[in-house]
Amino acid sequence: MLDTETKRRIDTARDILVGKVPDPKSQVEQITIALIYKFMDDMDAESEELGGKRKFFAGEFARYGWAKLMRSGLGGHEILKLYAEAITKMPENPGIPPLFRAIFKNAYLPYRDPETLRAFLKIIGEFEYDHSERLGDAFEYLLSVLDSQGDAGQFRTPRHIIDFIVAIVDPKKNEAILDPACGTAGFLISSYKHILRANTDANGDSTLTPDDKGRLAKNFKGYDISPDMVRLSLVNLYLHGFTDPHIDEYDTLTSEDKWNELADVILANPPFMSPKGGIKPHKRFSVQSKRSEVLFVDYMAEHLTPGGRAGIIVPEGIIFQSQNAYKQLRQMLVEEYLVAVVSLPAGVFNPYSGVKTSVLILDKTIAKQSDTIAFFKIENDGFGLGAQRRAIEKNDLPQVAAELAEYLAKLRAREPLEELQPTLGLIVAKEKIAANGEYNLSGERYRERVASTSTYPLVPVRRFMKEGVKTVDPRNTPDELFELWSIPAFDAGRTELLRGGEIGSQKKLVAPGDVLLSRIIPHIRRGWVVRENADGRRQLASTEWIVFASDEVVPEFLRQVLISDFFHVPFMQTITGVGGSLSRANPAAVGEIQIPLPPLDVQKEIVAEIEGYQEEIRNYELQITKCREKITKAVSKVWDGDED
Repeated sequence: MLDTETKRRIDTARDILVGKVPDPKSQVEQITIALIYKFMDDMDAESEELGGKRKFFAGEFARYGWAKLMRSGLGGHEILKLYAEAITKMPENPGIPPLFRAIFKNAYLPYRDPETLRAFLKIIGEFEYDHSERLGDAFEYLLSVLDSQGDAGQFRTPRHIIDFIVAIVDPKKNEAILDPACGTAGFLISSYKHILRANTDANGDSTLTPDDKGRLAKNFKGYDISPDMVRLSLVNLYLHGFTDPHIDEYDTLTSEDKWNELADVILANPPFMSPKGGIKPHKRFSVQSKRSEVLFVDYMAEHLTPGGRAGIIVPEGIIFQSQNAYKQLRQMLVEEYLVAVVSLPAGVFNPYSGVKTSVLILDKTIAKQSDTIAFFKIENDGFGLGAQRRAIEKNDLPQVAAELAEYLAKLRAREPLEELQPTLGLIVAKEKIAANGEYNLSGERYRERVASTSTYPLVPVRRFMKEGVKTVDPRNTPDELFELWSIPAFDAGRTELLRGGEIGSQKKLVAPGDVLLSRIIPHIRRGWVVRENADGRRQLASTEWIVFASDEVVPEFLRQVLISDFFHVPFMQTITGVGGSLSRANPAAVGEIQIPLPPLDVQKEIVAEIEGYQEEIRNYELQITKCREKITKAVSKVWDGDED
C-alpha cells in the first residue's frame, strides 16, 4: 500500500513543478529522472558504506553527485547549470548500466527557474532508495496522474481493469509474456504480481526457485513507439524488482525486426487512433488495413504460440464495423482464436475519453476445439461512470470473472455446456455468429430480448427516419432570426433564438413534429420533439441530431422510446470513433434497432400516462424546492438572531 508520507512527497513535487511544467506527463518524466538520479547516488553511498567504491558518480561524473549538487553555498543558477548538464550527459556515463542510460536518453530540463529547481530537488532529496513494493506503488501512484490522451491515442488503463483481464488470462511462471503497446508497463507488472501470488505457500512464502525467478526476468517483454513511455516502463519495472527489464522502443506495426518473436501470453490496450492517412504497415499481416486497431489485434493473434492466450482491449469498431478489413479480422478471430468477448461500460476511460470498449479473450488451444463464444456485459465496474469515477458499491467484475472462468474451465475439460447459464452473459454458437457473413461480436445482437415477446409488431427504427433532410447555411442570411434546436439548448430546456450570422455552420432544417435524437458522446439520451412557433421562423437543428418523422408514430411516444433503457442498450452498440467529441452513433446501425409499434390510439394512451407521471414529478420537485426554502429560512434565524 502507498504510505501517506510518500504520497505527500510526490504531490508536493508535482505542486512545485506545475507552474513551470503544466503537462502531467512532463511532470511525471521530471520526477522520474530526478528520483533515478537520487537513487543512483544512494546506491553509491551504500556501496561506500560496505567498503566498495562509487560507480554511478565516479570519474568525471563525480562532480554531479547529489551531495555536491545540494551543498550549501552553491547558488541557484549554479545548481541549475550543474543539474541540467548532468541529466543531459548521463547517457554517456560509462559507470551506469544500459537500463539507466536508456532512462536518461533525451532527458532535459524544460525550465530555467533556479528557485523552482531548488525546491523540487529538496523534496526529491527526502526520498530514499529501496527495492520495496512501497516504492513501486508510489511510482504507480505517480503514473496515475497521466489522465490525458497520448499523442498516439494511448489511454491509461485503469488498474482494476488490467487486473481483471490478467486474472482471466492467467499467465504462468514459465510463459513468455508480451505487451506490444506497453505504455507504462501496467499489464506486465500486474502479470508479475499475479504470478507471485499464484506461487505462494500457505505461510505467504514464495515457492519460486532461483531458476524460476531468473526465467521470469527474461520472460517479460514490452514494446512502445514512444521513447517517453519506454522510459516510464523501464523505471516502473525496475522499481518492481526487474533489474534488467526488456522494454524496447519499437514500432509494432511498421517494423518487421521482431515479427518472428512469439509469446505465450499477450496483454495489451493498443492505441485506438490512426494518424491521418492511416498506418503504413509492412505486408506480413494477414489482414490488410491502415487502421491501427485492426493491425494491432491481427498482430497479437498471429504472434501467439500454439497454446497462446491473449487479453486485448479494443474499441467498438472492432466489434461491428462493416468495412472488409474489420469483417475479415473478426472472421479470423472467430474461426481460430476467440473464446470470449467482455463488453465494458462507456465511462471506463473517463475523464479523458467516453469511448466504448470491449475485451477480447483469445485462446488458440480451446478456440479450435470449441464451437461457441461467450459474451459478457459489465454495467458497473465499481466506480461511477462520470468524470470523477468515484467508488461505488455496484461491481460486475468479480461475477463476470467467476462465470468466465467456469466457461473456460469447461471448454478445457471438454465438458458439456448445456447447464451453464451465465447471469451476466450468454453463450452463442459460432455458426450463428457467422450466419450472415458479418461476424458481429456484439453480444446484444444474439440475445433474445424481452421486447421480442411484445404483442405489438417489431419494426426497425429506420422506418421512421426522415429522408431527404435539407441543410442550410444560416450565414447566407445573417439577419434572419432562426430557432435553433441544439444540444446546449436541450440542456438549458429551451431553444435558442439566433441570427444567421451568429450561427457558425451548416444546420439541418427541421419542422414541427420532427423527433430529434442526439448521436454524439457524451450527449446521448437527449431527444425532443420540434414544436410550432408562432412567428413562423425557420427551425434548425445541429447535424449531430438524427431526425425522425412519420405518420405511423406519435412524436412524443417515439421520443420516449428512443431515450428509454430498452433502446439505449442496442444504441450504445452502434457507437464508433476514438472518444470524446469523436464518438458517434452510426445512423445506419441505429436504423437496424427494432422497436414495438402499437396502434396510434395506444401510443396516445401511453403518452398521456407518461405526462401524468411527469406532472407528479413536477409537483414533487416544487414541494422539494419549498422545503429547501424553509430549511434555509430556519437556519438563517440562527445567523440573523430572529426568534420569530
